[in-house]
Amino acid sequence: MTAPRPDNRRRAYWLKTLHEWHWVSSAICLIGMILFSVTGFTLNHAGQIEARPAVTKLSGSVDEALRAQLEKQLPAAKALKGKAPLPAELQAWVQKHWDVGTAGREAEWSDDEIYLSLPRPGGDAWLRLSLADGEIEYERTDRGWLSYFNDLHKGRNTGAAWSWFIDIFAGAALVFSITGLFILKMHAGNRPFTWPMVGMGLVVPVLLALLFIH
Repeated sequence: MTAPRPDNRRRAYWLKTLHEWHWVSSAICLIGMILFSVTGFTLNHAGQIEARPAVTKLSGSVDEALRAQLEKQLPAAKALKGKAPLPAELQAWVQKHWDVGTAGREAEWSDDEIYLSLPRPGGDAWLRLSLADGEIEYERTDRGWLSYFNDLHKGRNTGAAWSWFIDIFAGAALVFSITGLFILKMHAGNRPFTWPMVGMGLVVPVLLALLFIH
């Protein structure tokens, strides 16, 4: 028997390596790819999918001592151009009465009120407190699970952890695509339709963009 030629050994090594990187990256991407594919479709047809937002409204009044304490902290907040977190005491009041978390959020302070925007995936919310009389109100809009997953697709109001996931997923998808391209190249000699099919994947979206998007 004759020993394998160096070129064949090198080719076998690279093909094995590419296949390993390809399947590992595809396994990492699998669930994310399904999520982003489905939500890509739903986003593309968002205008045809009916949404029925559910709105929750709450109102109340903070005690005089807490209101006076907030007024004392107003000059410090205005010195920060009106942007400052809610004091711990007010955060605790909101958490206790309405089970709403406000930590890590910057509120807008003005002479007569404190306003806190609480956007989130699949909905929106806000909190407003009147410094004049201590009246506080909260409103939350929930647009449903479909809107929630659409916002995950866009990375809208999803926080740092989900942002990191998108970056890692994008990197894994890039590895998956590049290794797939090299695997195609190594098999292209026995598959004559390989490059026409790859070229079609480039030409079709370019033609659609040039001819139908203005």
